[in-house]
Amino acid sequence: MQNGANCSGCGTIWESIPIIKSSDKQDMREGTNKYLAHSKNEKGLEHGLSDHLTAVANLMESFTENSDYQKVFKVTGLLHDLGKYQPAFQKYLREGGRRGSVPHASWGAGLSKKYKQVEAAFAIDGHHKGLPDRGDLLTDLYEFEEQEHSVLNSIRAEFFRENQLDAVDFNYSNMGLQGADKEFFIRMLFSALTDADWLDTESHFDWDISERRKSKVFDVAYLLDKIENDLRSKSKVGYLNVLRNKVRTYAISKAQSGTGFYSMTLPTGMGKTLASVSWALHHAKHNNLKRIIIVLPFISIIDQTAKELKRIFGEEWVLEHHSNFNDGEEANKDIANENLVDEAYTKRLATENWDYPIIVTTSVQFFESLFGNKPSRCRKVHNISQSVVIFDEVQTLPKELVLPTLSMLKNAQKIMGTSFLFCTATQPAFEKSEQLNGIENIQPLVENPKEIFDATRRVKYHSINQYLPVSITELSQNVIDSGNSSLCIFNTKKQALLFFNEIKETFNFKTFHLSTSMFPAHRKQVIEAIRTCLKNKEKILVASTQLIEAGVDFDFPSVYREIAPLESIIQSAGRCNREGRMDEKGNVFVFSLEERPSLMKQYYSLADFANSLYKGKEELLYEHDFFKEYYRKALNLFVDADKKRIEEDRKNFNFKTVAEKYQLIENKTTPIFILCDKSRDLYESIRFKPFLSRSDYRAMQQYSVQVYDHFMKENIGKLGQEPQGYWKWNGAYNEDYGLSNNPQLDTFIL
Repeated sequence: MQNGANCSGCGTIWESIPIIKSSDKQDMREGTNKYLAHSKNEKGLEHGLSDHLTAVANLMESFTENSDYQKVFKVTGLLHDLGKYQPAFQKYLREGGRRGSVPHASWGAGLSKKYKQVEAAFAIDGHHKGLPDRGDLLTDLYEFEEQEHSVLNSIRAEFFRENQLDAVDFNYSNMGLQGADKEFFIRMLFSALTDADWLDTESHFDWDISERRKSKVFDVAYLLDKIENDLRSKSKVGYLNVLRNKVRTYAISKAQSGTGFYSMTLPTGMGKTLASVSWALHHAKHNNLKRIIIVLPFISIIDQTAKELKRIFGEEWVLEHHSNFNDGEEANKDIANENLVDEAYTKRLATENWDYPIIVTTSVQFFESLFGNKPSRCRKVHNISQSVVIFDEVQTLPKELVLPTLSMLKNAQKIMGTSFLFCTATQPAFEKSEQLNGIENIQPLVENPKEIFDATRRVKYHSINQYLPVSITELSQNVIDSGNSSLCIFNTKKQALLFFNEIKETFNFKTFHLSTSMFPAHRKQVIEAIRTCLKNKEKILVASTQLIEAGVDFDFPSVYREIAPLESIIQSAGRCNREGRMDEKGNVFVFSLEERPSLMKQYYSLADFANSLYKGKEELLYEHDFFKEYYRKALNLFVDADKKRIEEDRKNFNFKTVAEKYQLIENKTTPIFILCDKSRDLYESIRFKPFLSRSDYRAMQQYSVQVYDHFMKENIGKLGQEPQGYWKWNGAYNEDYGLSNNPQLDTFIL
């Protein structure tokens, strides 16, 4: 593909615009610029508009290696701040004024549309406020429809003159993208524009920080050496270790395939994390990919996974990014301020763009960025390009969002050349079928899953009362009478707490409670205490919500699980006889309670359906492909895989609407900081800071609980909002159960 068309008297667009080296940029700003991109920085230097447009264009071009995309990327960078050529905007920058009083984004979008650069028009129009719906874009650009728009023509002429460009440099080249593929390309383009714009703005307002912000190179050879050294130190003795090595060796043998979709279906305790990361590194090496992104459903698993990866590779190679505290909205406001300086700018630095070798993040952060429309959230999306993305515990994705989710991943794979690996013991039926427009080809990385699942059977399944409902009192008596250390898992915080209150005075047993009403540092403390008791063979009883089902490697002789969708039953069983050290198989008991929350109607419909499949045939729960069949039937019978009609909105380019509709957590929560003896020192260290850093927020996460809106309203008298914007809890906090003795529904964790 040709990189540009000839421009009368100035060569091609690519030849006519020099790449400004960072060492030259500061010298160029010593003089007076006719047109400014931003006001003076603290050194009194102006940010020339032509310099800014050129730098952003060149950065954007560097973000893609696809020659078909490079021209659109560069054109978007050149046109994004065209509106700053307005005399009124220049006056605003030089003399000050009310923020937002002179809009500028629509001008570059309007000119883009005139040159049929529709993708650029969407990205430019939204680069401050967010990607718009198609109808809103047309409204924004309506004033530019007239053929002779005198102000736009004047601005265009000045832009061409200062940058030595001509209209022919902006002729549209059709990339052949249609429908959802085109919609996804706009998302990638918008992300690249946002990141390039923010990075160059950073280089103006804080040159020293910009110079220190150097990308850490994804050194595959080094990382492979580190993980192989770690694996060599592990025991090779024992049947399970032999099996783990066999699984990993086979997966690595498949790493030289091209980018695409892959699956790794393994039972709990088979070393899935190390096997998947080993494969990912070899796959990245073969396909020249740029990073590994590990996506997990719960923050508790992130802590554990990141800790293990940092142990293997070193702290400096792994970035954790999740969303307990999110100042993204503040960052969105900041980017609209062209006179941003000092502390306000420092806040923006906490917004991450995922330019890092290994990233560990949450499903919420990953998918709500892909489907998002706000600059701060979408900034990272272009760096998903040419990566390996590992989804762990992929069965946790909401079924009513599965169609738009898979569709978006298919677009990302095609447009970005990214590989996706689905890891779990309970692999959903994501393949294309008559009922689901899923993925055409998912390559398995496990040679013979049946052999592995059969060889690692470590439990027996039993019913309590033939699955007929029992009371909490009856259940507690059953558990106590067994005489075994037991983990009891419930669907809601309320039931877990009621059970805990029944058992907490039990003679000869230590008792523990776990739920998300407890802040993470508290949960970690309890989890470590439970592990110590298990190691010392002390008798214990634990009441927990389903937070325990993934990423917490307990090993109990008995597990009790309230009736639940099939994935939860199987995941819970993974906490029983995990290491296979018992002389006999562990015991998993499934029970039904008399009380069912009305808000969980679909959840219990899926639970009952699953139960109808395995009731009296519990041996099916051992089969590796049983879950896939259940998932396929459940989608067909109980779930609308695109309940909110997101696919239709994507095809109509309604970006804002899609972002509003795609929510992994329906009922949004707010983090509240628990002020207690353990958190008081932290609170005193941050209370007088004008702005909180990323490290401050991360420290606060360990002492914060997520609550729903109704909890905020009912307890507003016990809450206080600090000057930095976060909420602080001034009420009671119980050492056994945490924030409340009247827990709300708990279905998903941020």
